[in-house]
Amino acid sequence: MAKFTDFEKDILRMIEEKRYKDLKETISAINPYDLAMLLSEFPERSLTLVFRLLPKDLASDTFIEMDTDQQRTLIDSFSDTELKEMISDLYIDDMVYILEEMPANVVKRILKNSTESTRKTINQILNYPQDSAGSIMTTEFVSLRSDMTIADAIGKIRRIGLDSETIDACYVTDNVNHLIGYITLRTIILSEDDHTIEELMDRNVISVHTLEDQEEVANMFGKYDLTVLPVVDKDNRMVGIVTIDDAWDVLEKETTEDIELMAAITPSDTPYLKKTTMDIWMSRMPWLLILMISATFTGMIITRFENALKTYVVLTAYIPMLMDTGGNSGSQSSVTIIRGLSLHELEFKDIFKVLWKESKVAILSGLTLSVFNFAKLMLFDKVGFSISLIVSITLLVTVIIAKMVGSTLPMLAKKIGFDPAVMASPFITTIVDAISLIFYFVITGIVLG
Repeated sequence: MAKFTDFEKDILRMIEEKRYKDLKETISAINPYDLAMLLSEFPERSLTLVFRLLPKDLASDTFIEMDTDQQRTLIDSFSDTELKEMISDLYIDDMVYILEEMPANVVKRILKNSTESTRKTINQILNYPQDSAGSIMTTEFVSLRSDMTIADAIGKIRRIGLDSETIDACYVTDNVNHLIGYITLRTIILSEDDHTIEELMDRNVISVHTLEDQEEVANMFGKYDLTVLPVVDKDNRMVGIVTIDDAWDVLEKETTEDIELMAAITPSDTPYLKKTTMDIWMSRMPWLLILMISATFTGMIITRFENALKTYVVLTAYIPMLMDTGGNSGSQSSVTIIRGLSLHELEFKDIFKVLWKESKVAILSGLTLSVFNFAKLMLFDKVGFSISLIVSITLLVTVIIAKMVGSTLPMLAKKIGFDPAVMASPFITTIVDAISLIFYFVITGIVLG
């Protein structure tokens, strides 16, 4: 049973006592996100009741912040009239996101209660590739003509501003919607009424193509310190904008996806607590099977050199240390390179620079670990000079190989079109384990014959 805070208990008490006036005053002062989180703890009957008490603007903002289950519950409770009112208050990009998450019967009902122009715009956006700029843009923005005066521009902003997602930046287009510049609201407000937009606009406008990858688009917001980014088609006609909140959602999604891939889990948009046991099993099991099968190579290598292990049983005790150190060394390099690739600090052409730098780091790291390890084996483990030498040399070689593999695999993966995050810890560890074991036994054979 859910545990409620004192504030949540007060809300529920107002509902039970039907003190709707007090309830409306209380919930109307809550931020939309906080309100959505609050309502997520309430039973279905209380959710629909509280939502109907919200002011119109707050209701639409709160609806967007809710999860899919809450939204579907409310949509099912809405009459067609209520649904039309809700839809009319939503921006196009928010509607598209909702439609993508809803089952077919709910989508059909939403579209049925939308205007013809809204349905047409939604269909256009849904036709763009899933991870493109076109799929996350909104078509509700302010466009101005270069021959407008400041007074004309202010008049237009007042007419359409409420229906635009943002008015902080207004885009200047010609008579066939080619993007030719932009002007900020600050500039408009602080300028004389008789000045023209052409005199004040900035022609150096940064834009993206409709088919640009959404992660690249989101990264541009940080790169150029933007809050909104215009989207143009192949003929440079402006078709929409991407806002900072949408870019943040993309970055959050892509970061989560990378973390899951780096942990060898199939990415999913479903929150953890809403996943079933079977969902989690299905996302993890294929990767575990692949890694288990690939790990059998290390077993084959150990079997191949079992005679050496029988003769020098002490060698077996240091296999886990060598494999773990190699895996950790490779992971350090791979995570650093993956992050550099995602931030566009690195490209494939930099691979030789990366190898040169990582090789120097690898040698320094390997030598440091080998010296400490040699001292430990001689002074504390007392395994003799030969065994200490074998393990320490293998450790040096393992660290060097691990860092080379860890730094190059992500770059090669991106070059051939794979997500670099796939080549993170699990795969690199498996590769390094196999290589380090081979060197371990080769060095053993050289030193001990």
